[in-house]
Amino acid sequence: MAPPFGRPRLRLGTRLALGLGALALGVFAAVGTVMVTNMEGYLADRLDEQMKTTQYDLEKDVEKYGKLNTSIYGWFAAVYQVDENGEVTLQPPAGLPADSTEMIQLAREVTGDKPVFRTADLKGEDGTYRLRGCPMGDGLVLVSAAPMNDLTNTVRQLVMVVVATFLLALIAFVVIGRAVLRRGLQPLSDMAQTAHDISSHDLTDSARLAVRAEGGNGGVEVEELRTAFNTMLEHIDSSLAARTAAEQRLRRFIADASHELRTPLTSIRGYADLFRYAAANAPEEREAHLERLRSEAARMSVLLDDLLLLARLDSAETDTPLRPVDGDLAELVREAADAFVAARPRHPLAVVGGDAPVRVRCDPMRVRQVLDNLLANAALHTPPGTAVTLSVAVEDRCAVLRVDDTGPGIPVADQPRIFDRFYRVDNSRTRDRGGSGLGLAVAQSLIAAHGGTVGLASRPGSTTFTVRIPRS
Repeated sequence: MAPPFGRPRLRLGTRLALGLGALALGVFAAVGTVMVTNMEGYLADRLDEQMKTTQYDLEKDVEKYGKLNTSIYGWFAAVYQVDENGEVTLQPPAGLPADSTEMIQLAREVTGDKPVFRTADLKGEDGTYRLRGCPMGDGLVLVSAAPMNDLTNTVRQLVMVVVATFLLALIAFVVIGRAVLRRGLQPLSDMAQTAHDISSHDLTDSARLAVRAEGGNGGVEVEELRTAFNTMLEHIDSSLAARTAAEQRLRRFIADASHELRTPLTSIRGYADLFRYAAANAPEEREAHLERLRSEAARMSVLLDDLLLLARLDSAETDTPLRPVDGDLAELVREAADAFVAARPRHPLAVVGGDAPVRVRCDPMRVRQVLDNLLANAALHTPPGTAVTLSVAVEDRCAVLRVDDTGPGIPVADQPRIFDRFYRVDNSRTRDRGGSGLGLAVAQSLIAAHGGTVGLASRPGSTTFTVRIPRS
């Protein structure tokens, strides 16, 4: 994937390795500096101790022979007489460099009983020398100068070894660290590739993402990220599935609603033409055609009312169609039974459990609408003479309504979609009888708005719709 804004950027593993390399370089520099400084101080202390021992031997020679007899190759030594005025007089014999100014100056600085050290470059001599002035009493001062070439060379070699070692260690650290980081960050690269695959995946008509972040490499944090990433993909899957299903339902709903509205509109247009013809040629048929116009208009009005009710139930959070009050379901059952017996005399109806009150908070008009829809559904889909039972009871803190019939039952293939909008088990027969396919969908939505459920159990010879409404 190209970096944002077209700027080349290092990968995370490389940046981490370089960052760790820079940190290691700082640590190595600090450690090397401390190591070299300590070694240089140690060697300087050893040289000072060696000069102290050498001057001790030289003092013995001066005390024994009155002059310097012992000499060390490459070293310089001399005895000076320093008077009270700071005048310095050389006491021969002496081993002096070409320019002994530094030694004379050091002799003047020795005023007490403590030795004095100095590091200086002696003119005419190569390298740096370590000078030590030691009081001998009676104004005599012994001054020695030891070359520091060996110390300097040793420190220089130590610096070269340390630098070379640390550079090799740094290179190995960066290379190995880059490999380890790359292996550890590989799951992140895999997840990035997965995200790239998702971004190039067509989600228009698909509700399933086939890609997932797989593998078991990485630490606990990477595993947590992988789990969260896959959980997010599952959530996206479910959201896409819900969106696809909703879009399919919406397309089917619009198609079905258009089809259902077209039928009565076509009928109204046809009867309107007939009415106009009858008004001019057959006045005695006008009332018949007018009645048919009213019937089709009423049918379309019922369909539109159901559609409006479903739309209001779908947006119940902002516009609830319910007006709940404390009511008696047993009374609603008796009223629905009386209306059913009056409208469907060819279907015997039995009422069970309607004697004792069943108190529940609900919208009586909407619950009555549900009962009427279920009873009408039982009458429409069963032949005349089919027994229908309407019962009410209290079970597990719920008010339970049941509508049973002994008709042919609902085919198993149709049961999962029986509550879909505009779905019909028998399209032709139901439309002829005036059904729109919305009755059960309206019933389920109304009961769901009450916090309840509508269930179906059907087999040949028995169909039961069970309505549960929480009493609380």
